[in-house]
Amino acid sequence: MSQICLRNITLGHGGRPLIESANLVIERGERVCLIGRNGAGKTTLMKLIYGQMTPDAGLVDQESALRMAMLSQTIPKDIHKSVLEVVAEPLDALGLESWDQQYRVEKVLTQLKLPTDVIFDKLSGGLKRRVLLGQALVMEPDVLLLDEPTNHLDIEAITWLEKFLLNARPTIIFVTHDRVLMQNLATQIVEIDNGRLISWRGHYEDYLKHKEVLLQTEEKANALFDKKLANEEIWIRQGIKARRTRNEGRVRALESMRKERSQRRVRSGNINFSQQEVEQAGKIVFELKNVCYRYDHTDIIKNFSSTIMRGDKIGIIGPNGSGKSTLLNLLLGHLKSTEGTVKIGTNISVAYFDQKQSELNEAKTVLENVAGGTETVIIGDQKKHIISYLQDFLFSPERARSPLKVLSGGERNRVMLAKLFLQPSNVLVLDEPTNDLDVETLELLEEQLMNYTGTLLLVSHDRAFLNNIVTSTVVMEGDGKVGEYFGGYDDWLRQKAYDDEQNATKEPAAIKKDEPGKTASKLSRQERKELDALPGRIEKLEKKQAEYHKQLADPDFYKNNAEQLPTIQEALTQIETDLHAAYVRWAELE
Repeated sequence: MSQICLRNITLGHGGRPLIESANLVIERGERVCLIGRNGAGKTTLMKLIYGQMTPDAGLVDQESALRMAMLSQTIPKDIHKSVLEVVAEPLDALGLESWDQQYRVEKVLTQLKLPTDVIFDKLSGGLKRRVLLGQALVMEPDVLLLDEPTNHLDIEAITWLEKFLLNARPTIIFVTHDRVLMQNLATQIVEIDNGRLISWRGHYEDYLKHKEVLLQTEEKANALFDKKLANEEIWIRQGIKARRTRNEGRVRALESMRKERSQRRVRSGNINFSQQEVEQAGKIVFELKNVCYRYDHTDIIKNFSSTIMRGDKIGIIGPNGSGKSTLLNLLLGHLKSTEGTVKIGTNISVAYFDQKQSELNEAKTVLENVAGGTETVIIGDQKKHIISYLQDFLFSPERARSPLKVLSGGERNRVMLAKLFLQPSNVLVLDEPTNDLDVETLELLEEQLMNYTGTLLLVSHDRAFLNNIVTSTVVMEGDGKVGEYFGGYDDWLRQKAYDDEQNATKEPAAIKKDEPGKTASKLSRQERKELDALPGRIEKLEKKQAEYHKQLADPDFYKNNAEQLPTIQEALTQIETDLHAAYVRWAELE
């Protein structure tokens, strides 16, 4: 039996429905990712499932006594309670015994590694989200709804959340634009596209292949329909002789076709990015030598040296508050280093995307924020009307005249990008440009940045975005240490794992150096036997791990064997632990 079932749901806010005649089945234990353009209705659909909204038509069927918890996009303000009090808040309504409440709260606080006595308002954005997740989990829900859970989290927090949710027991329905999280977590993809729900059980990459086939089929069907309609329009306009003998049924069919064509939902256009570039910068764009920056007696950056060349695309990553924006400000000359030198190259023209959006004015319209009230803008060597330019960024003429304060987070970021791309530049600095952007816009922005011939400095927590764009990665590693690695995020992980392994194998060498009279001891017979057996053990564990992942990727599993999900999840966790231990032991023995 399905856990949640939507039947012929229609839902809108006046005008054309956001969701029209939609059906959806969610089985117990599934992890369902809702995707679609900004404003397509993802949050609305979540609220419908959660019971905060009722459909204009259709039914929402659920298992009886289903308990749900929801983590919303927005973080509440002015909460002066302790973390413990915030987490425990929902339990008062459940009528539990005090010992049961205490057990649940302590379990969640330990599970999420939360500080109990700290006041909620004094926490970072990432920790606040973790507390709110604890508030949802303490109810032990059957269904957990998460609306953009990774927004404004750093990479460390995102990877923690990903691992946590992979081992969570509830059914999970989530909205995200993080493609790595989507690929690793989702077992069903549901896209809201022009009012329809398109569902696919399987991983995100499999869904993309399915969607491509679907689009090709739709294009062919529309082309055939349009051709037939054009032929019928020619026939109906024939002379008097033809009109005397025309088939009235055919006329009615034509009228029906015209109506159908007028009601066809036209797929939203793509953003049309066009970056203004200027004369090339010098060969060396930035040169740092032994740069240090201290703030309040704390080393933010310590002895960092690097040379950034023309055309480099540099990703900058690290935990929130680690100094990423500080490094950008040192490079751009907005801050002066405590020690060392920062040299800026010749003929530098910078365009800067500020994550705080400090250049935007809440009271002004989109038009005023982007173009300052002028009617035309210069793109390359051509003039373009500002309304036409903003339509390239998916703003309708009406929306372009709206004040900034009514826009969504994704729309605000599009305003920033529209403003940015009007600035001629050969150095592009983007500080968290991907927050709140839908996947299609992200991919189009990726393409634009890959084709950008200038120098790019990019701060981002989006792992796929970094992998697809940057040529090297600068990592804020803590205690002022800044590391520089070739390639994107995954390349950094591989290099870091190798460096950690090399450092681990150097420790015995240090002991030998301190004790020159001793030589390295040989393996005992038992240790040699253990070493010989390890590759086979690792192979068996990885094979079993692959079998479990294959089971979880099978759509039929959730229909026929959903009750096995907790057991398989526990087994996978144990396999990961055993594999890690086996690899560590192998390194020790070798």
